[in-house]
Amino acid sequence: MSDEKTLVRLCRADEVPLNEGRRFDVNGTPVALFHLPAGFFAIGDTCSHEEASLSEGFVEDEMVECPRHGAQFDIATGQNRSLPATRPVPAFRVVVDGDDVFVEDPDG
Repeated sequence: MSDEKTLVRLCRADEVPLNEGRRFDVNGTPVALFHLPAGFFAIGDTCSHEEASLSEGFVEDEMVECPRHGAQFDIATGQNRSLPATRPVPAFRVVVDGDDVFVEDPDG
């Protein structure tokens, strides 16, 4: 039996500009997809400090800054890098196949 999770198509690669993020609903889970020079990355879209959309945050040097209180998160890992956030957000595997971007379904 395979341990791989189901992949869900999010968008075309050209729909997310470089150094920006977009929010997607993946079977009820808000996911922030970011396009960085190193590729595409997906993390939970809701800041672990307070309800705010990380996809709307400022992106710089592979970090995203929460638009509400300025907590910073590593886009590749979801790890919190500054207060007021004290917990990471989940990170999800991203697969680019041709022009399409897929993310692992958080629910399997």
